[in-house]
Amino acid sequence: MLKPLLKRGAAPLTSLSEFTQPSAGGSLKLLSFNIQVGIETDAYHHYLTKSWQHLLPHGKRNVALARIAQIMSHFDLVAIQEADGGSWRSGNINQVEYLAKHGGFPYWYQQINRNLGRIAQHSNGALSRLLPTKIEKHRLPGLMPGRGAMVLHFGSGEDALVVVIMHLALSRNGQNRQLAYVRDLIAGHKNVVLMGDMNTHAQQLLEASPLKELALQPVVGDLKTFPSWKPTRGLDHILVSDSVQVNKVAVLDTSVSDHLPIAMEIQLPDSVQRR
Repeated sequence: MLKPLLKRGAAPLTSLSEFTQPSAGGSLKLLSFNIQVGIETDAYHHYLTKSWQHLLPHGKRNVALARIAQIMSHFDLVAIQEADGGSWRSGNINQVEYLAKHGGFPYWYQQINRNLGRIAQHSNGALSRLLPTKIEKHRLPGLMPGRGAMVLHFGSGEDALVVVIMHLALSRNGQNRQLAYVRDLIAGHKNVVLMGDMNTHAQQLLEASPLKELALQPVVGDLKTFPSWKPTRGLDHILVSDSVQVNKVAVLDTSVSDHLPIAMEIQLPDSVQRR
């Protein structure tokens, strides 16, 4: 059973049950989730007491992954940040592959952004029920290597859907360099979805970053995702172009990582067929 976590003073959250109905033929359910390598965190002191789990294997990690897979199983396209690609700390389990298998996804893609060999393989991931027509993997610019973006294309022509999955730097200057790179990647595309842990709030992204040059919809609602036990900051986002119809969007009240997942349902462009 998933553990809801809504403490006094936290932003309103939405139950996973709001997204558990099967997608209609013309819609797509999206989820973005920083899974923190399967480390369950529900208090600040856990950053100290559980810090060893970032380097060493832990028996309960797969219990958390099973819960995460249950959440993801209700969606059609999932963006994953802070997964491990199969190293000692994860018990040599490729967490993206594990989540795809246990979530029932036929297609999965991994991008290793910081490869520490047998110790750790820091990765982004994508799980999909639709077969992309094209996939690109890009290293994002920055003073320290280790940030990346995946670009998935669904459909073709000017009506195609282009999805970018990313995990941005912590500094404002680093974020802006990376977002300028992403902006140039998707320039000229009509239907765009940007998903991931962007480490800053929506107003900064839409009004004071290179993304302001794109025709993105404003973010509606109090979508705070961090920290999971008492969310006060909106760091995780799903941003869409103004040509994409949004049916609903919410932060899910499910405590597994130190981030909460953010979910959205959109209408598919006419050129993208579900199969």
